[in-house]
Amino acid sequence: MVHSAEVVIIGGGVVGASIAFHLAEAGVRDVLVLERDEPASGSSGKPIGGIRAQFSDPLNIRLGQRSLEAWRAFNARPGADIGMESVGYLFLLGSKAEEATFQQAVDVQNELGVRSRIITPREAHELCPYVDPHSVVAAAYSPDDGYALPKAAVHGYLRAARRLGATLRTHCTVTGIDVGGGRVRAVRTTSGTVRTSTVVCAAGPWSAAVGAMAGVELPVTPLRRQIALTGPLSPAPPRVPFTLDFDSTLYFHNDGAGGLVLGLSDPRQEPGFGREFSQEWLEPFREAAARRAPALAGLQARSGWAGLYEMTPDRNALIGRAGEVNGFLYATGFSGHGFLQAPAVGETVRDLYLDRTPFIDVGPLAATRFEGHAAAVRPEAHII
Repeated sequence: MVHSAEVVIIGGGVVGASIAFHLAEAGVRDVLVLERDEPASGSSGKPIGGIRAQFSDPLNIRLGQRSLEAWRAFNARPGADIGMESVGYLFLLGSKAEEATFQQAVDVQNELGVRSRIITPREAHELCPYVDPHSVVAAAYSPDDGYALPKAAVHGYLRAARRLGATLRTHCTVTGIDVGGGRVRAVRTTSGTVRTSTVVCAAGPWSAAVGAMAGVELPVTPLRRQIALTGPLSPAPPRVPFTLDFDSTLYFHNDGAGGLVLGLSDPRQEPGFGREFSQEWLEPFREAAARRAPALAGLQARSGWAGLYEMTPDRNALIGRAGEVNGFLYATGFSGHGFLQAPAVGETVRDLYLDRTPFIDVGPLAATRFEGHAAAVRPEAHII
């Protein structure tokens, strides 16, 4: 273990990796990434991750837009193939009330340059033949969204960061953060103590415990989310958008290998750190599929994956600098949106550290917004 570092990043997922790359690219010396397991061993290791700019508020829209630009250019900077597919995002809307809600969001998106629109049930079926057009009143669609490979992105960021001088330490658990005189002094780990004046918490579901080590409250709760993989199907499925049913949170898309990825945010799931895969959640998935995409209701899962969402009370991220502890920054609590926002977040944390003005004001995402203040961004509780 190195004895000192200018910046210590806790967490080797996609957010931590993005921050490391952006700091190292900006010339910050001695950037150290600490990972308790292996890079992308948490939720960043999921097979495929959605990327989009379809949100209901300007802040999340702009984070998504900025990140989409970076994902499209990833082959050149930092330099890696992340298997990006611009298949579009298709939200299925089952009522006039849902259509009205999404029309308001589309209006905001269009003002900011997002090419989203409300489409008819027939158009939704043409884009995704699995959709029963009689079961929806409309859909929201943006052709520029899609998905990519989170694990490839993590390793792409970290390889580039290491080429630029950053250091990665794996199987290294943080056990404490020393604070003195109101500022960060050191990080204690199972491999030794590192002197530093700056810590960035990008520990995902474990961020509340990391923040507590420094006396910083980060309201993050772990919640298991699961996906199922059908394996190759015969006949092979058509190329479809990343398709979601707004009411039930059912979603599905191609897996890149002749099958489909199936998912749903099970409302029965209790908070906790369990990451075992079970097929119980497929029951509500099949019920929802029978209504919106009947051909999927009987599909069997050949394999599956379970990971942890890092939930906050309003389902929006925590990004900022701790006011009570100098030198403690955080980027966590993404509530399922960490991968899609990671490039913009890495850039933003870099600018916060360097005392630059970020491309967008992330003040509304400060962890202190829950201290008796109303959240300044709309919750995205039902949007995956």
